[in-house]
Amino acid sequence: MAGIQKIKNILIVSFSGIGDAVMFTPALHLLRTSFPEARIDLLCMFKGVEEIYQRNKEIQTIYRRDFLHAPILSSLRFILSLRKRYDVSISVYPANRWEYNIINFLIGAKLRLGHEYNHYNFASLYFLNNKRVKENDSLHNVIENVELVKLLPVAPAEEVSPLNIQCTQEDRKSAQEWLQQKGISENSFLVGFHAGSAEFKNQLRRRWAPEKYSSIGLWLKEQHNASILLFGGTDELALNQKINAGMNNSGHIVQTSFMTTAALMERCTFFLCNDTGLMHVAAGLQVPVVTIFAFTNPAYVYPWKSRYTMVRHELECSPCFYYSPRHANCRWKEDRFRCITHIEVDEVKAAIEKMLKEGMGLVRSS
Repeated sequence: MAGIQKIKNILIVSFSGIGDAVMFTPALHLLRTSFPEARIDLLCMFKGVEEIYQRNKEIQTIYRRDFLHAPILSSLRFILSLRKRYDVSISVYPANRWEYNIINFLIGAKLRLGHEYNHYNFASLYFLNNKRVKENDSLHNVIENVELVKLLPVAPAEEVSPLNIQCTQEDRKSAQEWLQQKGISENSFLVGFHAGSAEFKNQLRRRWAPEKYSSIGLWLKEQHNASILLFGGTDELALNQKINAGMNNSGHIVQTSFMTTAALMERCTFFLCNDTGLMHVAAGLQVPVVTIFAFTNPAYVYPWKSRYTMVRHELECSPCFYYSPRHANCRWKEDRFRCITHIEVDEVKAAIEKMLKEGMGLVRSS
């Protein structure tokens, strides 16, 4: 293996969404500590990921390309333009798609780091990465990434760092202007909601019902005079409009740049959400989280090193969704996806009340 002195250029390949990208930041910090003189660049697909890492001083150059929609030939030319520039390329966990591993292979780094997955592994062409670690279903995604970078001669660390998201003064100024435009005062009790989720691989089914979010919003407004901020992308606008209608249009739908969104989240007293990327953004901002889990393994993705309470039902079939190309599917013919549909409003209210009563301390409810 190349020694520390030989590793001068490292490429982080982060093709999945915002949450997975954020969960790599502790591993990135370990890399930067271990290779202080190295050039560390990032290749990503999503604008939100780019914006987060533009504010991370441990990254130098960011390449963003939408491989899902860009023409194949121009994408190939772009990949070949990066070929053999890097001593090491690191495929951020999880990345068990064959397309991702082919891209990592074509970039041509001497050391290509990736995982061997427990599910549909061979189909991912995992062997194109020449330095690998075995996926461990009991580990958090953060630790999976730390184990990945430990394939290099990294410096020992006493503990893994928290997630790293940095809002700039400009981000916070933009957020303040948005609040002023909405007539929301400086000392308002702000609560963020994210009722959406990814849509691919049937992950729409891990969303808690919008009418239940509406019920929680009305309750928070009555009990705490809360101002509810409804977060989500443009593809979740209709969902947020439905929730807001159920709250008598008393909430505020957030449609801003990603880092203005992050700065608004930073202002919230707590954040209520499904198992989503914005949950990890909230954790990175150290905003207390109440999260509602469906079929995902919580050991993978609980809010890392942050204050949270989790509401989920431990069923005989839970968890049933793993990192693989397979779509989420329910084994039951009737009463499908009961892991999420059976979670009631009163359970979430109780989790919120408990967290507030304990002064936003770390609480884990299952």
